[in-house]
Amino acid sequence: MLKIQNLSITYRRDSRVLVDHFNLVLGSLDKAVLIGEEGNGKSTLLKWIHDPSLIEEYADAEGICVKKKEKTGWLPQQLPEEDKDKTIYEYFLEEPLFTECGPKELGELAASIHIPNDIFYSDQIMKTLSGGEKVKVQMARILLSRPTVLLLDEPSNDLDIETLEWLEELIINCRQAVLFISHDEVLISHAANRIIHIELLHRKTQSRITQAAMNYEDYMEQRNDLFDKQMQKAVWDRRADAERMERFRRIQQKVNHDLNNVSRQDPHSGRLLKKKMHAVKSLGRRFERERENMTEIPEQEEAIGFSFSEKCSVPYGKKVMDFHLDELRAPDGRLLSKDISLEIYGPARICITGANGCGKTTLLKIIAEELLARDDIKAAYMPQNYEDLLDLDITPVEFLAPEKDKESVTKARQYLGAMRYTTNEMEHAIRDLSGGQKAKVLLLKMNLDEADVLLLDEPTRNFSPLSSPVIRKMIAEFGGCVISVSHDRMFIQETARTVCVLDENGLHRTESS
Repeated sequence: MLKIQNLSITYRRDSRVLVDHFNLVLGSLDKAVLIGEEGNGKSTLLKWIHDPSLIEEYADAEGICVKKKEKTGWLPQQLPEEDKDKTIYEYFLEEPLFTECGPKELGELAASIHIPNDIFYSDQIMKTLSGGEKVKVQMARILLSRPTVLLLDEPSNDLDIETLEWLEELIINCRQAVLFISHDEVLISHAANRIIHIELLHRKTQSRITQAAMNYEDYMEQRNDLFDKQMQKAVWDRRADAERMERFRRIQQKVNHDLNNVSRQDPHSGRLLKKKMHAVKSLGRRFERERENMTEIPEQEEAIGFSFSEKCSVPYGKKVMDFHLDELRAPDGRLLSKDISLEIYGPARICITGANGCGKTTLLKIIAEELLARDDIKAAYMPQNYEDLLDLDITPVEFLAPEKDKESVTKARQYLGAMRYTTNEMEHAIRDLSGGQKAKVLLLKMNLDEADVLLLDEPTRNFSPLSSPVIRKMIAEFGGCVISVSHDRMFIQETARTVCVLDENGLHRTESS
């Protein structure tokens, strides 16, 4: 059993409280999911539980984590820099229990994660793996360490659908307690039996954490139902208070009027009116006390509010691309696929999917290079690795308004505000932002540039389950063309008209919606 007692975490740069006097008991049967908007401290909390030194550079923490005999296995959101240039074999050698595992145990583990049996001894460099392959290899090493508590930060990122189903089964059936963060609503719905919801209210100055021992759908239904009922009661209380106070003001005005006009020749009436005024003041004090006990107007952290401009569109039937590639090769020269053809007419929404490592990201990069060079369309590209496009040392405002003129800066700030950035976050260096906040900056840039063709590599991978529905709706309503790579089942279902599966023999189209 893992216990957290009275934990508070403060972001050092702007003194923002991410976690405030938080308590948690995580039992062996708990499969708990951390949800909340981007930048709310979910990853920071997970890091602190595993090793408090991981957050020392940017946050202060007070509290106790009681692990006793528990051993945590932590999957970071991204492969650490120090591991990127290691071979896969060197990476596994750093786990002491690896050398104790025989071929049978390694083979069973490889089969369960859908990785080759001989991958443990591979000389391939870690950073050359696809996004999904990196997650699988890291999960394999974590499981080899035999942890009793799994701390998984976005484990579903970049996993193909087959492996996502394996991950669901792992979380549901493993003997370990699991605390995980995920954007994948299907995974959350299937695997989590406990919800821990981190919200930052009052412009992200006040932390609120709600815990519920139930599945995600029931939690969201209960949350919305309680919010609606409290809002109705609060509105009714305020309407009744307004009517009550209006009657009170009329009585008070009448007594004041009578007092001011009572004749000095009638002291008896004056005394009666003074007693009446005393009663009126007493009534006013009672009403004030009742006002203090009125139902509070409920607060909940709002999802982002954003949609693409109507200027971002492609005429129906316009030929956007007639693409053909004889061979698709990995950066290391391996042949991934051949005879790839893709013909696109506006306003198509196509999603490319396939097994991890089949070359989806490599293919999208090649398509992006071709479309970004065109003059007759305005293409924009969101890579899987945001740092390929973002200057991490400048602020979001500087990235969105490089000209720095007043009009551009004002517009950039308005757009960032719609994405729930605080004033302080707008002035942070991009490197200090969460993955989801970086993705928002790229989406805003696409809109400001009035892009009419979007190339999106795993666009929802870093968005919370609260933001993801907004992103899906935004993409579904986009007036231009969308070519995406995704394993997000809800994203595919709600945004893709055509799904193309990539394998060694090319792209195979299937109509979706």
